Amino acid sequence: MEGDAAEIIENTAGKYFPSMRRAVARLFDIVFPRDCPVTGEPSDNPPWRYISAKGLAVLPRVAPPHCETCGFPFYGVLAGSQICPHCAQFSPVFSHGKTAVIAKGAARELVHTLKYRRGTWLAEDMARIIATTEFYPEFLDSAMLVPVPLHSARLRWRGHNQSLLIVRHLARILRDRHLQVADVLERTKNTLTQTLLDREERARNMQRAFALRAGVSIDVNARYVVFDDVFTTGSTLNACCSVLLDAGAKHVDVATFAHG
Repeated sequence: MEGDAAEIIENTAGKYFPSMRRAVARLFDIVFPRDCPVTGEPSDNPPWRYISAKGLAVLPRVAPPHCETCGFPFYGVLAGSQICPHCAQFSPVFSHGKTAVIAKGAARELVHTLKYRRGTWLAEDMARIIATTEFYPEFLDSAMLVPVPLHSARLRWRGHNQSLLIVRHLARILRDRHLQVADVLERTKNTLTQTLLDREERARNMQRAFALRAGVSIDVNARYVVFDDVFTTGSTLNACCSVLLDAGAKHVDVATFAHG
């Protein structure tokens, strides 16, 4: 409950006094210190606001070598193709992908807290995890970051779009990488949850689920990177990328916080 109150006050401060938002956030961290969601221990670990050093240490980070298309790591010695078996069968429309962690253990706990438990206070730390993952900042250089949108009904129910929250923090943290948040897509179909669907069902579920926002134009010279919190089968990301390509984009990649 403390987190919800802090978020409301931070958002209010940000709306009316934008320059005060971070100061208000830091004040709440001092007055209402929060335990690490991974370890349950105090999270005195600047510049991370809520994740402790022990929590960071147990995150299943992704490091090279990994699939060039989705970012999933290859374990052991890599020989031959740089594409994982899933992507070889999947044939995505996007070119390259990057992810920061494997969606298990501590990483899954972070995703679930942000996504399903209104843990919006975690978005900044999750963005910082991305920003400190090997080769991830270079991958995002000068990108137009496109968050996967939520349908308006689901957004009202959840209260936030986790992908949009993360990319906003990411653009600020990696300001020297010249990132821009491009919230250019909308969800036109309130699809079934993907959680219990197989690969083919997920792909069908995503058909005609997204569109370009009214009045938006695509810069054919820009590199668009579609961002989602988790890469599972890639169907959602693929559907979003298809909309951008159909609208004239020439360079489309994907990025996620977690994979699996």
